[in-house]
Amino acid sequence: MGNVLASSKPIAGPGGLPPPMPTEALPAPTPEGANAKGLSADSGESKPLDNPGTMEDLHKKCKDVMPVNFEGAKLIINKGLSNHFQVSHTINLNSSNTSGYRFGAMYVGTKQLSPSEAFPVLLGDVDPAGNLNANIIHQLTPQVRCKFASQIQSSKVTAAQLTTDYKGANYTTSLTVGNPNIINNSGVVVAHYLQAVTNQLSMGGEFAYQYGPAVPGGQIALMSAAARYSNDQFTWSGTVGAAGVHLCYYQRASEQLQIGAEVETSFRMQEAVATIGYQIDLPKSDLVFRGMVDSNWTVGAVLEKKLQPLPFSFALSGILNHSKNQFRLGCGLIVG
Repeated sequence: MGNVLASSKPIAGPGGLPPPMPTEALPAPTPEGANAKGLSADSGESKPLDNPGTMEDLHKKCKDVMPVNFEGAKLIINKGLSNHFQVSHTINLNSSNTSGYRFGAMYVGTKQLSPSEAFPVLLGDVDPAGNLNANIIHQLTPQVRCKFASQIQSSKVTAAQLTTDYKGANYTTSLTVGNPNIINNSGVVVAHYLQAVTNQLSMGGEFAYQYGPAVPGGQIALMSAAARYSNDQFTWSGTVGAAGVHLCYYQRASEQLQIGAEVETSFRMQEAVATIGYQIDLPKSDLVFRGMVDSNWTVGAVLEKKLQPLPFSFALSGILNHSKNQFRLGCGLIVG
């Protein structure tokens, strides 16, 4: 359980009228700051660079095409209590440890930054045993956003993470602190930087540092470089570092079809996985279909269908691994 200014002024005299012609047919003088074709001197300049977003969203377009499979039966009931408060009830019936009931709540504050964004946002869910997942997102200033996430399992804080993003005019820098423990002197620190080089190209890097008694040598640091090239039709993105190589490609083939391809390698595990996914949107039928196939002989798909005019959504999931001869089927219903 939450991103042009180029004009040319016409040549005109006082009052917006053309300058008077002399008695002899001579070319009209060119006003200062304009060329003979009437273009302003700065009309050839490119538009200002936009903010490239965060490193966390570097592969977002490709990832959104891939299906999120589930197994067993799932029932989700969402209920809006006001414009700012919403609760949910989730029932999962499957063979994993996620089976059972969870109660969720979300609060959206009154600090409106855009028609689709308001802060702060508080959301979380809890099960009957008291296991809790909580998230807090707040936009402190137009440039600074903070995100806090925590997990409590068996009355113990098993995970805690604080991320601060600073968005400049054409760059984004982020700092994440995870699982800090003063007693054991352990934790994780991750720094990101992403810079817009051109209107289509963004480049940046990541620095990750982990320390603690469980780490060989007491500490370890990793660095990686990242880049993304995108336009209206396709997006290339990739990261390369000591841990491995991660490449993604996304393309919108038509109004109904989107395609994504991903290659992820791990130098430590000495393995690589390639995945091809696609998404089909049929707005007139209120239907979305996502499918994927990877190099591990795994095929998966998720179908989502809105049952108009009722406020219901039906989801059907299936995933098959040919090499392990495993098949998992999921069926879900979302109310609200």
